[in-house]
Amino acid sequence: MQNTNAQNNTEKMKNPLLQKSTLQYQAPNFSIIKDDQFKPAFEYGLKVDTENLEKIANNPAKPTFQNTVLALETMGEDLNRATGIFYNLTGANTNPTLQAIEEEYAPIFSAHNDKIFLNSKLYNRFKAIDLTKLKGEDKKLTEFYLQKFELAGANLSEADKEKMKKINGELATLSTLFDNKLLLARKNGAVLFDNAADLDGLSAAEIEAAKQKAKEAGYENKYLIGLLNTTQQPLLVSLKNRATREKIYKASWYRAEKNDEGDTRETLEKIVRLRLQKANLMGKKSFAEWKLQDQMAKTPEPAMKLLAQIAGPAVAKAKVEAKEIQDLIDAQNGGFKLEPWDWNFYAEQVRKAKYDLDESQIKPYFEITTVLEKGVFFAAKQMYGITFKERKDLPVYNPDVKVYEVFDDKGTSIAIYYLDFYTRDNKKGGAWMNTFVNQSHYLKQKPVIVNVYNFAKPVGGNPSLISFDDVTTMFHEFGHTLHGLFANQQYESLSGTSVPRDYVEFPSQINEHAALDPTVLKSYAIHYQTKQPMPQELIDKIKKAETFNKGYDVTEILAASTLDMAWHSVEKESDFKPTLVFEKEALEKYGLLVNEVPPRYHTPYFAHIWGGGYSAGYYAYTWSKTLDYNAYDWMEAHGGMTRENGERFKKYILSVGNSVDLNKAFKDFIGHDMQVEPYLKNAGLLVK
Repeated sequence: MQNTNAQNNTEKMKNPLLQKSTLQYQAPNFSIIKDDQFKPAFEYGLKVDTENLEKIANNPAKPTFQNTVLALETMGEDLNRATGIFYNLTGANTNPTLQAIEEEYAPIFSAHNDKIFLNSKLYNRFKAIDLTKLKGEDKKLTEFYLQKFELAGANLSEADKEKMKKINGELATLSTLFDNKLLLARKNGAVLFDNAADLDGLSAAEIEAAKQKAKEAGYENKYLIGLLNTTQQPLLVSLKNRATREKIYKASWYRAEKNDEGDTRETLEKIVRLRLQKANLMGKKSFAEWKLQDQMAKTPEPAMKLLAQIAGPAVAKAKVEAKEIQDLIDAQNGGFKLEPWDWNFYAEQVRKAKYDLDESQIKPYFEITTVLEKGVFFAAKQMYGITFKERKDLPVYNPDVKVYEVFDDKGTSIAIYYLDFYTRDNKKGGAWMNTFVNQSHYLKQKPVIVNVYNFAKPVGGNPSLISFDDVTTMFHEFGHTLHGLFANQQYESLSGTSVPRDYVEFPSQINEHAALDPTVLKSYAIHYQTKQPMPQELIDKIKKAETFNKGYDVTEILAASTLDMAWHSVEKESDFKPTLVFEKEALEKYGLLVNEVPPRYHTPYFAHIWGGGYSAGYYAYTWSKTLDYNAYDWMEAHGGMTRENGERFKKYILSVGNSVDLNKAFKDFIGHDMQVEPYLKNAGLLVK
């Protein structure tokens, strides 16, 4: 045994992934982390975990919280550290080596998870613990693990457990395959233009960036427009050439259904069938029924009911908006019927006519670093008293990444915060928050958090100017960061953002409102050239236009959410159809097949549900938004986004993680259960 321990220690000493970083709060030391260290770290972590698992499961002593629950909670320290860093890199800064490791280890990690949660001896030890003798987080953590065992299939027969392990391994492999195919599809979907004239409407900086992107791809004096994750592409709002808009839109829509290496359809169809088999094995009619058990909605019915309650008014509003746009096209003698690639371009003109507001007027006031430091950080100081100091001494995984230290209202250091603003071909689309180190009093850990975005990187000394939608995204993702910063739990598994999917977006959506708070807006909306604040007249226009285009915005999200639930509510494998047929019929069935308003994500590139963790969970954005509008109405009725309300929000919502009953925490905060009316009112969907 001594030799094994000595060998283990030698491996440990050589690999930075297997040691607590000596940097502040165990921030990863990217200057010494190399790609070839991940596999040895995984192997070591898996081996040590397996040894510890055996010890816990076979412990002859009577099961207690300490020797069973806490032992399991704290056993995976090395593996958690290595995988935490690894998956942040595969999302934000991947390469073929990391992708190959990710594909290799997906089924291995899935099997390891099964080794824990399908372990009968371990499950029986948990069941033998007397919950009535536990309280607070100890009790909650024990209940959390019991539910995890049950959801994984710990109650299954040994034969069915073997089937479950096989399904889980296949799903893990397919999910990684989907991600890698989609990354390729997105890269290959970039659209090449010969002439700058094709890009008429874009700014000089945007055209220069497209030229630079083409040059990097090996095309001299051409222009390359890359794709973002969503169906609609941000540049469509500015492009005057209709053929250019159509070309970019269609490149986006058809990116992952071209019968090539990046075609995801066969992969996702295998995934959805295996998920149904998994649910059936667990005695559930559908995957959605199995998946929602530990969510706030509990079952698919309340989730679908909420989507349906909003869908009718949203589609009705979208049709009114479509008519306004068609009228404008006709007034300009366009001579064509409104198509999805026209919507944003003409909607922008309608907005200009209706509210005397256009994007080009607004963008110069939103320089990216000013929005961050004088907007996002300023609002956080105003509501919660926290401050930020840039740290140039901490190593980063890419030169674009910035690092800040975070201090509370008493000046005490509480966290390290990384920020990765710009899009790259080796970065997944979208924007997200993640952690390198989770908060835990028991482990004496403070949070180390990262926000990742996909904003266009400025070239040639130009400023990075962003749209108001992008500003909102920054406040949104930082809302997740606040949820992580204020975590105040004993145990990692209950800490910060480790909450149900249909709750996790609620704190981030509340923080979006800070972007339009008058004091905050005055602080960050500064013209990048004149350094003058945004005139009040322009601020008033932005606020008036807040519910503009909401019919479209809400309908595209509901269409995606409904697609997700439709795929995962199927009860018989024979009811699945080829991807494109299934999508069309599902949207038709729920009244969301609106030609001019495509789903935010078309099934073949719906990464949230095939590669990410949002399967049968994309409704969570709407559920959380409804929580948000309820809470925002309460805040507005009690003085707005004040320090006092911030402290109350922190007390009931941001600081509790998953350590309490969240439905009760929400009710304690606003005094009643969630209602749909605040959503319809705030989104401007109530019929007048």
